[in-house]
Amino acid sequence: MTLSRLISVAKGELPADIILANARVLNVFTGEVESASVAICGDRIAGVGDYTKAGEVVDLDGRYIAPGLINGHTHLESSMLDVGQYGQAVVPRGTVAIVTDLHEIANVCGLDGIRYVLNQARRLPMELFLMAPPCVPATHLETSGANLGPDDIRRVLRWRGCIGLGEVMNFAGVINGDSQMLAKIKAARGKVVDGHAPGLGGKELTAYLAAGIGSDHESVSLAEAREKLRQGMYIMIREGSSEKNLDALLPLVTDKTYKRCMLVVDDRSAVDLFNDGDIDAVVRKAIRRGLDPVRAIQLATINPAEYFRLDGWGAIAPGYIANLIVIDDPSTLQIDEVFYRGRLVARGGKPLFSLPEVRDEKLCHTVNIKPYTVESLRLVASGERGLVIEVIPNQIVTRRRLERVKTSAGVILSDTERDILKLVVVERHRMTGNIGLGLVKGFGLRRGAMASSVAHDSHNIVAVGASDEAIFTAIREIERLQGGLVAADGNKVLASLALPICGLLSDEPLAVVTAKLEQLQGIAKELGTTLPSPWATLSFMALPVIPELRLTDLGMVDVNQFSLIER
Repeated sequence: MTLSRLISVAKGELPADIILANARVLNVFTGEVESASVAICGDRIAGVGDYTKAGEVVDLDGRYIAPGLINGHTHLESSMLDVGQYGQAVVPRGTVAIVTDLHEIANVCGLDGIRYVLNQARRLPMELFLMAPPCVPATHLETSGANLGPDDIRRVLRWRGCIGLGEVMNFAGVINGDSQMLAKIKAARGKVVDGHAPGLGGKELTAYLAAGIGSDHESVSLAEAREKLRQGMYIMIREGSSEKNLDALLPLVTDKTYKRCMLVVDDRSAVDLFNDGDIDAVVRKAIRRGLDPVRAIQLATINPAEYFRLDGWGAIAPGYIANLIVIDDPSTLQIDEVFYRGRLVARGGKPLFSLPEVRDEKLCHTVNIKPYTVESLRLVASGERGLVIEVIPNQIVTRRRLERVKTSAGVILSDTERDILKLVVVERHRMTGNIGLGLVKGFGLRRGAMASSVAHDSHNIVAVGASDEAIFTAIREIERLQGGLVAADGNKVLASLALPICGLLSDEPLAVVTAKLEQLQGIAKELGTTLPSPWATLSFMALPVIPELRLTDLGMVDVNQFSLIER
């Protein structure tokens, strides 16, 4: 397609390649719905209006057309799907673009992991806009598989498709003037810089924003989000698998503020993608909660496009990229067809494209644990009370508690009656032998153990259990699988999902991964948990950038003080 041909089609002088006729078009610029036809020339929209001449005319008979959805903040690794399977899961749901820093795979395999994902994504009918990951590792409070310094970030920022700097999780480093962190932010000058500021307010928030941070997806209360909005941040309203902030933050969206708001998922499991959807599910929920359908769609199309400076994305207008979704009713957002760059790529919830065949064997051997015994999991008591991480359902923030502990011969035991369980983090990248030991409240296991090599952000192995034997069994199975999720009881493995690619991604189809995850969810409930998403919750127990208390391979972390707690 040449520019002159696009202009001629727009004027009605030459026929379009495709006309989507008799449609109701959602105009995200004005919030109106127009009766019109959409003329497509190559990968672009030539015009919206009275068009009849085309190589192919598709009569939509009054159905609606909206822009393809843009997921402005997500970690595709949290789906546990290899990249092609992820594309086949989300594209039929209307997702034509994602913005991601690939922070998870980078923490395991560095630039090699990022290149692996990019190479696969370029073969899919979906745009992956990369944000250079500035926090690899996220902090000095854990052991990660890679380290990306300022020079690495400068290199990534020059890559094709890299549009900015990803979430600056080390907010303490920014506020305290850490030279490496500030060098990475300076390297992204002139580009978008995403934020990550859980609980920040007052002068600390002001200092963080003075560095040039543009957005935040970590607000959990309306007051927190409103303060950040007033200070100039774009607010990403997150509704993931374990972190659900939509109900609390939706009142922030008004006629005066909506242009500074976006809907995102952050982390979404394969089960939720399969059963409920991707960013489309968040848009639907916002509509059910009372948000105008066109407004809700704006928050997942034109708003992220404008924030991320994606010219030609997020709207149906002349010269824009022909990324479209066809729907019967905006209020239900059930997506019938998906067009990517002018080509039909999904219909009736099914992908119409094949998967790329890309494999990198060196990314499939990343679980390297220094040999240890079950005795290494003993947690020695330092008194009658001990620090306990309290899980808050449907949130990734935790509470710090001091609880009376159950002991025997000076060793702390899991106390299932009071729901105080052993939490363990085993380093798996460098064979350091580091094992973090602590206690957690909120999982509710009455027996057995759960373990996972998905443990944000450094992705060491995290496990919770009612007995050391079950924890040991589950971790050993993850080592054998070279990554995965495992449920065990005593010395018996009850169920597992292998994640051999970086210990994060499965090489199996979406339906298989979903079935195994649902089996693991069911077994976790049989073991006693009452959490709605226990595996997703477990994956965040080692995340030392979310208040208040966490456990890493180096020990218990006071996130508010950004320091390890000495026992």
